[in-house]
Amino acid sequence: MRWRRAAGRGLLAAVLVLAGYTGAGARAGDPAVGASGSGSAADRGPLTLVTGGDLTGYLRGVLDDWNREHPAEKVTLVELPEGADEVRAQMATSLRSGSDRYDVLNIDVAWTSEFAAAGWIAPLDSDRFPLERFLPPVVDTATFGGRLHALPYVTNAGLLYYRKDILEREGEAPPRTWAELERLAKTVAPKYGLDGYAGQFLPYEGLTVNAVEAVRSAGGSFLADEGERVTVDSPAARVGIGFLARGVREGWIPREALTYKEEESRRAFQDGKLLFLRNWPYVHKTAAGADSKVAGKFGVVPLPGPDGPAAGVLGGSNLAVNAHSRHKESAAALLSYLSSEKVQRRVLTEGALPPVWADLYTDPTLVRRYPYLPTLRKSVLAAQPRPKSPRYEQVNLAVQAVVHDAMAQRVSPEQAVARLERELEAIVRRG
Repeated sequence: MRWRRAAGRGLLAAVLVLAGYTGAGARAGDPAVGASGSGSAADRGPLTLVTGGDLTGYLRGVLDDWNREHPAEKVTLVELPEGADEVRAQMATSLRSGSDRYDVLNIDVAWTSEFAAAGWIAPLDSDRFPLERFLPPVVDTATFGGRLHALPYVTNAGLLYYRKDILEREGEAPPRTWAELERLAKTVAPKYGLDGYAGQFLPYEGLTVNAVEAVRSAGGSFLADEGERVTVDSPAARVGIGFLARGVREGWIPREALTYKEEESRRAFQDGKLLFLRNWPYVHKTAAGADSKVAGKFGVVPLPGPDGPAAGVLGGSNLAVNAHSRHKESAAALLSYLSSEKVQRRVLTEGALPPVWADLYTDPTLVRRYPYLPTLRKSVLAAQPRPKSPRYEQVNLAVQAVVHDAMAQRVSPEQAVARLERELEAIVRRG
């Protein structure tokens, strides 16, 4: 989810959870929310939906329409601070206490497994929702332990933004492989006074995403079996982390990029300082704006990998129902509404966010308005969730810290992988 995640902020203490039930919420065998015959009049009533900051303000209009049609089930929107660390901390504190303050939660896709394993969110009846109409990979982000625990709402996948005007002047095509990206970043960018390549390399969630993309693209992984087995000790992981570290060492990734989150990297590209940028689809709208120095001068392609398109990482958010909500049937109805094609269209056109409905990516009217949609569709279909784990926040902290040390040249890629192996094993054993 594109909530700006601040590095160095205070995080919650690690939460130790069991894979099925912690005593705080949903049990492994509890009936699914929304199942036929499971609701009653007592399960209906007003709702509170909690989310990170709605940067475009579209969600209030979507909920206003619901409230007009459902006066007895009105939704109150609670917006938490934009920083994802703060959003997760406030949600987790409320859920851990057993509070029913929030009925529906708009959560980062990476939190689904953690919240489900802790028993904080209720399983959902998959037959209640149009999952067959969604882009297939997004459904995987909402499952844990073989059950649907959330509903895909917004998706995201990284894209490569490039200076189309410069590559055309040089007679070069946009890169499809890491080797092509490196060559152009080292040879073409300096000719025009530009830095070569940047992503989100500050030690926060964004760096975890960039690291997972690199390692997966090389054929490796960090965890398997829904976080119960560590798999990072591999030649592929050393190649993936080595790609990022080599970029800084050789200078085609500027050292300044080690301080970049989404917005810092977007501004660098938009201000004409970068030849290549890895970022999310939202950048397209701002980079094409009237105040952008690269408006009309850039293009978008899938992220490159070692031998072709990269194995991307899914971003976005899922909708979950608090296991302690008193109005679960109303919550299920709200999820159905928010996942409808009508609302999903508004997610794109009013919220500037990638929807989960597959058909919208091939709608001719939308493609004319948002020309990056076909590229984004390819990227989402090729992407996978971040490593699933009941202890995701601990995994996230370990990955970002170690990979940042490798990119800052404090440890070698080989040392980074060995350290990650030890730290991830310790996290898994503590569970």
